[in-house]
Amino acid sequence: MLGYLPDSFHYYIETLLVGLLIYVVMRNRAKRQQEKLSKKLTERQKDELIAEWQPEPLVPETPQDHPVLNPKYADGKMTKEVSIDGQKYLNMASTNFLSFIGVKRIEERAKSTIFKYGVGSCGPRGFYGTVDVHLDLEKELAKFMGCEEAVLYSYGFATVSSAIPAYAKKGDVIFVDEGVNFAIQKGLQASRSRVEYFKHNDMEDLERLLLEQEQKDKNDLKKAKTVRRFIVVEGLYVNHADLCPLPKIIEFKWRFKVRVFIDESWSFGIIGKTGRGEKQLYLQKQTMTRKTRND
Repeated sequence: MLGYLPDSFHYYIETLLVGLLIYVVMRNRAKRQQEKLSKKLTERQKDELIAEWQPEPLVPETPQDHPVLNPKYADGKMTKEVSIDGQKYLNMASTNFLSFIGVKRIEERAKSTIFKYGVGSCGPRGFYGTVDVHLDLEKELAKFMGCEEAVLYSYGFATVSSAIPAYAKKGDVIFVDEGVNFAIQKGLQASRSRVEYFKHNDMEDLERLLLEQEQKDKNDLKKAKTVRRFIVVEGLYVNHADLCPLPKIIEFKWRFKVRVFIDESWSFGIIGKTGRGEKQLYLQKQTMTRKTRND
């Protein structure tokens, strides 16, 4: 007949087993740590290894004929031609399209202006204030472009990147050619508007987006009253070197009631009969079309 074991006895056995397991684990851990300590190098061994170590260069040695070690220096003014080590080359890295650099009349006027107004490392009107030449130039530009007024910026990049967020706000929608320059992209980010990109110079793709927006406006007339719509393009695309199809864009402007931004940074002074840009070229074509119809 088997005897009866009390419950407390089972607890004693289980506690003993758990204690034994903890002891074995701790003993093995201590043994491994002792083995690691026994494998540590002596000071002499460390010194020998350090003496034998030969560090490799972070970068490979540069050959003496490498262009970096033999720079070429350009002499004189950076015009359409540049002189390098006494030999003339065609300057393909310049944005001096109008060849203003090197013109004596402009240089003399620049010198007299510097003597009168001074010169600094930068020229924002927020730092130095607005002077008469700023206002005179704005009037001349407005007259030249046939506009009511013009605003003069000290840096071309800042012009469109600040003009876009000055008009477009959060909640508006901007339809943008996917090939626009970096300054326009920064202006789009600053506006916090919803941006819809259409394929480069693809008016069918732009029309598709405009029709989709038109349907959204019809579905929510209340919201449509607060949403402004913009089209942003370049007159002459710096990344593609082609012109925007302005006649079609103007057609969409009136048809879908959108505002149009045209960045003429690269087309101003280059495109059109008198250099007024893509807008003037469009007006010239419109005038020619009317004359043809009248004839």
